[in-house]
Amino acid sequence: MGNRIYNILFHTHTVSGIVISVALYVIFFTGSFSFFRDEITNWQRGHTVTQEDAISGSVDQYLDELSKEHNLYGRDVELRHYYNERNISVSIGASQDSLATEKDKARVFFYLDTVDNTKGSYEGNYHLGEFLYRLHFLDQIPYPYGRYLSGLVAFFFLFAIITGILVHWNKIVSNFYTFRPWAKIKTIWTDAHTALGVIGFPFQFVYAVTGAFFLLKGVLILPVVMGMYDGDQNKLFEDLEYNHPVYEFQNEKLNKEIHLDQLVGQMKEEWPNFRMTETHIFNYGDKNMHAAISGYLGYETKLNGLGYRIYNMADGSIVDEKVPAKNNSYLDAVKNMMFRLHFGDYAGIGLRLISFILGLISCFVILSGIMIWLVARDKKNIPEKRRKFNAQVANWYMAICLTLLPITALEFILVKFATEVNRTFLYQTYFLVWLAASVFFILKKDIAFTNKWTLISGGILGLLVPIANGIASGNWIWIAYQNGYQHILLVDLLWLILGIVSLWIAFFKLNTPKKELAPS
Repeated sequence: MGNRIYNILFHTHTVSGIVISVALYVIFFTGSFSFFRDEITNWQRGHTVTQEDAISGSVDQYLDELSKEHNLYGRDVELRHYYNERNISVSIGASQDSLATEKDKARVFFYLDTVDNTKGSYEGNYHLGEFLYRLHFLDQIPYPYGRYLSGLVAFFFLFAIITGILVHWNKIVSNFYTFRPWAKIKTIWTDAHTALGVIGFPFQFVYAVTGAFFLLKGVLILPVVMGMYDGDQNKLFEDLEYNHPVYEFQNEKLNKEIHLDQLVGQMKEEWPNFRMTETHIFNYGDKNMHAAISGYLGYETKLNGLGYRIYNMADGSIVDEKVPAKNNSYLDAVKNMMFRLHFGDYAGIGLRLISFILGLISCFVILSGIMIWLVARDKKNIPEKRRKFNAQVANWYMAICLTLLPITALEFILVKFATEVNRTFLYQTYFLVWLAASVFFILKKDIAFTNKWTLISGGILGLLVPIANGIASGNWIWIAYQNGYQHILLVDLLWLILGIVSLWIAFFKLNTPKKELAPS
C-alpha cells in the first residue's frame, strides 16, 4: 500500500470515527443491554414467562374475553407475540358492518396480559427494557430523524471499521499480539484499540451492516418504489410479503362456532416444534371469515423455519400455507436472517451473553479511539488554541459516554421503587440525570477523574441493583435461583458482575498519571 493511499485511509478512519463516536457509543452501550430487553422487562415487573417465543394460553379464550368488551363482528382481529413477556399485542380493526356503531368503527390497540387479562396502552406498558432498546437506535429523537441519524452512524461506522482494518492490514497479526502496558499512554491506547478492534471486527461488521439496513431501508428502497413500482409502495410490500391478503366482507353471519385452538393444535401436530407468534382473523363472525396462523419452527429444529396457514372458517379448508420445513424462499431467508443476526437470539442465551461482552468491548474501542485522537494532537508543534479545543472536545465526549454506566444502573434502581413507571418517568429521570452528570464532569475538565468516578459510581450502583430488586420485590438472587426465575436472576447477576468488574478496574487498574489524561 502506497503512502498516499495509506494516509487517505488513515485520515478517513480517524475523521469518520471521531465524528460518530458519541452517538456510536450510545448505540453500542444501550444496544448491549437490548440483547436482554425481555429479561429486563420481566425483571422490572417481577414476571416469569412459561413459554418463550410464542403466544401462550388459549386463543379461543382470549377472543371470548375480547368479545365481552368489544363487538368483534365484521372486524379484523390480530393477536401478536413479539417479545418474551407475558403481554401480547391486540389490534382490532374498524367494523365493516354497515349497521355498526361509531364505537365499532374505531380501531383499537392495546396490550393484554395473558396471565391476569389486564389491558394497557403503549404509554402505560412502556418499560426500561423498551426504553433502552429504543435508545439504541435513537428513537427518542422524533421519527424519522432519530432512526435516520442512527442509520447514518451505522453506515459511517461500517466505513470506519473497513478503513481501520485496511490501515492495520500489513501488521494486523503482529499488532494483535502486541500490548505494552508500561509504555507511554498513546501506545497503550493504540495497542488496546487495535487488538480489541480486531477481536470485535466480525461482530462490529455484522451490526454495522444490519443496523444500516434496518434504519436506512426506507431511503434505500425509495428508488425501487419509484422506478419499478411507479410509486406504489403497497405493491412492493405485497411482493415482500409484509401485507396481509384481503378477503371481502359479505355481511352475512357465520352460522357456526369459532374454534381456533383446534386448528393451532393441528398445525403443531403436523409441524413439530412449531411456535405460534401471530393469529390474524379476517372478517370476524362473517361468512367469509378467514384465520391466518403464523409462526416458526424452533431454532434448534431449523434456523429459518417461517410458516403460516390460512383457514376458511366456514368449512375449515386450508386456503393457503407455507410449510416451514419446506417452502421457505430466498426472501424469507434474507428478511429473517437480518433480524436474527442483529438480535443474536438464534443460539440461546449463550450467544446473547457473548454479544453483550463484545458490545461492551466495542464501547472500549470507541473510547480508546477518542483518547488516541486526543493524545496524537496534544503536541508542542500544534498551536495552543487548537490543543485546548481538542482537549475540550475529548472531555465532552468522554463525559457524555462514561456517565451512561452509572446513569443506567441508577435507572434500574429507580424503576423498582417508583409507584408508576411509564415513558414520561423514564425520559425525565434518565435524560435529566444524564445531562446533569455530563455537565458536572465536563466542568471538572479532568478525563482521568471522569473515568475513575464513573466507574466507581457505576460499580457501586450496579451492586445495589440486585439489592434494590430484593427489597422491592422479595426476589433476592437466591430466591430467584430456587424458584427458577431465570430472567430475574440473569439481570441481577449481570449487574452484580458489572459492578464488581467496574470497581476492580477503578481501584486496581487505573494507575495512569492524572496529568497525562487531563485536558489542557
